[in-house]
Amino acid sequence: MTPNNTSSYSELPRIILHRGKEEALKRLHPWVFSGAIAKADKQVQDGDLVQVVGSGGQFLAIGHYHDGSIKVRILTHTPTDIGPEFWESKFRNAYEARQQLELPATNCYRLVHGEGDGLPGLIVDYYNGVAVLQAHTIGMHRTRHELAEALKNVIGEDLKAIYDKSKETLPGSYASGIQNGYLYGEVALPHKVEEYGRTFEIDWEKGQKTGFFLDQRENRNLLAHYAAGKKVLNAFCYSGGFSVYGLTADAAEVHSVDISGKAMVLCENNVALNEGQERHHAITEDVMKWLKNEEEQYDIVVLDPPAFAKSLSARHRAVQGYKRLNSEGLKRVKPGGLLFTFSCSQVVDRELFYNTIVAASMEVGRPVRVLHQLTQGPDHPVNIFHPEGSYLKGLVVRVD
Repeated sequence: MTPNNTSSYSELPRIILHRGKEEALKRLHPWVFSGAIAKADKQVQDGDLVQVVGSGGQFLAIGHYHDGSIKVRILTHTPTDIGPEFWESKFRNAYEARQQLELPATNCYRLVHGEGDGLPGLIVDYYNGVAVLQAHTIGMHRTRHELAEALKNVIGEDLKAIYDKSKETLPGSYASGIQNGYLYGEVALPHKVEEYGRTFEIDWEKGQKTGFFLDQRENRNLLAHYAAGKKVLNAFCYSGGFSVYGLTADAAEVHSVDISGKAMVLCENNVALNEGQERHHAITEDVMKWLKNEEEQYDIVVLDPPAFAKSLSARHRAVQGYKRLNSEGLKRVKPGGLLFTFSCSQVVDRELFYNTIVAASMEVGRPVRVLHQLTQGPDHPVNIFHPEGSYLKGLVVRVD
């Protein structure tokens, strides 16, 4: 590392690819898999910046080395020194893209979405003056103080604090030696944010992910379009996003179900911050068991489970899980009602998820029509050369 904290690309250790394995990088894909690597310089360690070269020694890219099936996550496909100026330019590009979106009536959004913003291994969510940083690679985490400085320079005086919540997303051997904590400033928790006129409490220290599921903003708002006068079930409710939108859109009744007592406390707190508390019923139970034992019918059922699969080896089991869940969910929908169903499992692609809902519909033997095909919000952009970044799949179906 040079004294100005910038890594000269020409001095970085090299990862040399097998002949014929350069094509993915030439097509600007941001990953190098282990099977593509012929050899690596002996000094390469997990978290190092490396230059990737072809079998003939030609420069291809620079990225972070990571000890997994994805060996290198690419930061740039051009010869570039990696340092403060590089990080600031990446953050500025991401920040300007969010300003361009002019997200309606919200002061919270995803500022950095990994590969979608050219920063694989990094998530940054912005909550009304607080940036919550989550590194998924050792390389990104080692750079956290540089990243914090770059964020301060880009966002300016609107940024009150930066919190690092990476312990849960890093390899265990490395994570055991680190702690989550503030990199800059500090704010009292819970922290309030606004979204489409609704108020939510965020707790990045104790909550899931960075504290809130920002990717469902537009889908929650779509639910509000249908909710007036309706009886709504929000399964896997977590902090009650869909529940709050339903209640504030004058749903007749909303039932929220989650196995986590902590989640239910968050949900009830958020309901209380808004309106319709008297029309809300919280149920702390295992969703699948509850659905099987429940005979009550709803005008709208929301199924937004956590990821059922995080690897290809678990995909078949996940698909069977989604089929069983949606079969039970469909049974709870009144004739003419709606099912909002989602999958955030990256390894279950859009077509496979769609076909799984088809199979569930066939199993329950009810006519089903697709009204909406949903995805993550625009502040979770997808790199066109990395289709895997389109992780959130959703359908709104009418059940007759």
